[in-house]
Amino acid sequence: MSAYEPMANPAPRAWRRLWRKPGAVLGGALVAAFTALALFAPVVAPYPPMEMDFRAVQQPPSLAHPFGTDDLGRDVFSRVAYGARISLQVGLIAVGIAAVIGTAMGLIAALAGGWLDGVIMRSVDVMLAFPGILLALAVVAVLGPGLANMMIAVGVSAIPVYARTVRGTTLSVMELDYVVAARSLGAGHVRVALQYVLPNVSAPIIVLATIGIATSILSAAGLSYLGLGAQPPTPEWGSMLSDARAYLRTGWWMAVFPGLAIMIVVMAFNLLGDGLRDVLDPRTR
Repeated sequence: MSAYEPMANPAPRAWRRLWRKPGAVLGGALVAAFTALALFAPVVAPYPPMEMDFRAVQQPPSLAHPFGTDDLGRDVFSRVAYGARISLQVGLIAVGIAAVIGTAMGLIAALAGGWLDGVIMRSVDVMLAFPGILLALAVVAVLGPGLANMMIAVGVSAIPVYARTVRGTTLSVMELDYVVAARSLGAGHVRVALQYVLPNVSAPIIVLATIGIATSILSAAGLSYLGLGAQPPTPEWGSMLSDARAYLRTGWWMAVFPGLAIMIVVMAFNLLGDGLRDVLDPRTR
């Protein structure tokens, strides 16, 4: 292969290495299971998630209600199943917002250089000066509480990580022989970015996105717990935990099962992300 040509597609070899990592396989299996639960929630859930039954208030786990019922007689398992839809949706949309905007900012900063690079990266530094959850709280305070605004807030708080990662990777890729040759032959910034840079920065973006979904789900649950995310009676895991605070002694199942769902999903995406990082990052091979 010529030194001026991009590397061949490494995806098949990467997938084979990924299958040899038990943690990544376990994480992928759990992610697939929760994705299936979210997709087939109307089939799996035995009751409508917002249906109240005052004859079955705070019933412990049983055959009729596997996860018990809450203070309004709603089936906790049904709400956890439908909550998977919301949490995965929040994670995917928030990461999508962060990845698209952050990648664009990183590419523009690296390719343009000069004062524009300085302006973009100083803006990123200002955002990094705030903890992610605090920045998300500030965005929600400006936009107002709600599910859509929560997705935007969580996505905006994660932009700096993508911007800095993509900028650093792009600067490294720009030194490769085939990129230097393409630029010397007159290739413009757009062609270089789309044809040469993006395929090389896709691996760290995929790893960041996978781990970022876990972080986004956790941040969204925290905002909902504070009453700034999904609003009642939406079956969201964080809001379910908030509702269960007053019943920890008399209805432990109301908090345990949504909490377990959050823990398992976050762990699953972290395991999958760690496996992808080990496979896709040449420094860890």
